Amino acid sequence: QVQLVESGGGLVQAGGSLRLSCAASGSIFSINAMGWYRQAPGKQREFVALITSGGSTNYADSVKGRFTISRDNAKNTVYLQMNSLKPEDTAVYYCNYNDARSAVYDYWGQGTQVTVSS
Repeated sequence: QVQLVESGGGLVQAGGSLRLSCAASGSIFSINAMGWYRQAPGKQREFVALITSGGSTNYADSVKGRFTISRDNAKNTVYLQMNSLKPEDTAVYYCNYNDARSAVYDYWGQGTQVTVSS
């Protein structure tokens, strides 16, 4: 089992910044990927950004140039720095962990609300 605890959400004005954190604990495997997804009201959950244990990153087109994902492997923590926030970034943001052992090792955090006011 892997537990994920997110923090850092909140209310911010358009153009502002927020930093999300997600700390993983439990049965962490050295080869893994951690990422962020989001779900706005009435919409499906969508991919935001991902970073592997080797440091490779991937971003959704909608956040490229505004969001930066990073991680601290020693702390098993992933961060999402969100700059130039837009009202359309408003959503519940979920942290995800998966690793190379098998598809069974796929876990989600409880989610943290990000609200961007216009």
